[in-house]
Amino acid sequence: MEMVPFPLIPKPIEVNYRACTIPYRFPCDNPKIATPTEISWINVFANSIPSFKKRAESDTTVPDAPARAQKFAERYGGILEDWKKDPESHGGPPDGVSLGRARENMLRELGFMDIFKKVKDEENAKAISLFPEVVSLSDAIEDEGERLENLVRGMFAGNIFDLGSAQLAEVFSRDGISFLASSQNLVPRPWVIDDLDSFQANWFKNRWKKAVIFVDNSGADIILGILPFAREMLRRGMQVVLAANDLPAINDVTYTELTEILSQLKDEDGQLIGVDTSKLVIANSGNDLAVIDLSRVSQELADISADADLVIIEGMGRGIETNLYAQFKCDSLKIGMVKHIEVAEFLGGRLYDCVFKYNEVQS
Repeated sequence: MEMVPFPLIPKPIEVNYRACTIPYRFPCDNPKIATPTEISWINVFANSIPSFKKRAESDTTVPDAPARAQKFAERYGGILEDWKKDPESHGGPPDGVSLGRARENMLRELGFMDIFKKVKDEENAKAISLFPEVVSLSDAIEDEGERLENLVRGMFAGNIFDLGSAQLAEVFSRDGISFLASSQNLVPRPWVIDDLDSFQANWFKNRWKKAVIFVDNSGADIILGILPFAREMLRRGMQVVLAANDLPAINDVTYTELTEILSQLKDEDGQLIGVDTSKLVIANSGNDLAVIDLSRVSQELADISADADLVIIEGMGRGIETNLYAQFKCDSLKIGMVKHIEVAEFLGGRLYDCVFKYNEVQS
């Protein structure tokens, strides 16, 4: 697949863009010694090894899965230890992209192509059955501002379904997560970054014609969070492009899975509960990680996005950890829930706080 820079990032891209929000190191840091931030993030990834190993052990598509899962834990754990001892090992100092890439590559090398497949399928089926109820609750809200805020809360509530967070993976395996309860129990506004009012003002003005949304997790996140919001945009006459991963990473939804989900949700007239979907496109972003580096996206996505006037990046990995401060040629929105204490501390907020960062570009 041919990969190119995302066309809405101002050129030169090497000056204007870096897929990293939290600086892991500064130029004055000793290149041979891991910084405190690098060590704390290496530990975040190390803490996720047991839950990944457990998923891998029960992957019935892989012969001798338990032995291979053990190998994954040892080898990936070894890479993380190497980085602690020498940040220049394994191709340079670690960051959110390289830590995730090393994990996904190690799983794939050992034959694990999609260890979260079973849980994704189960969660998608559950969320599909709830979709009509979530949409009808939204449609029943007559006040446009209230309806928008309700849809935004739905995106945060859906974004809780994240099995990359060690803590949430544990909660999830214990008792599942109720979408409707989550949307009622969000931390109160103002959130740690809260630009909803200015976004809402432009929403009322019908400021945008075409949005590109980089989506995140399967299940409630895409089906009960993003899709009702995208449907509302379609209802307002906008074009919507949903950009999903090429390959599986954690429980993120892939392009193929999203195509299948939409075919199940649409009726025989191709409508999403009464809303025409002729202006909805699903695009393969070319990405294979739980974060995204927008200096490399598929040519297909680049072509279809070039004339968009709103870029939305959803989820902690893509929207907060790698692209919170990314600047675009058009308006942008970064939206996600803070699910790592390290991110909460960096932003000066609370764990499970919400980020709604809207940047308006004067045309």
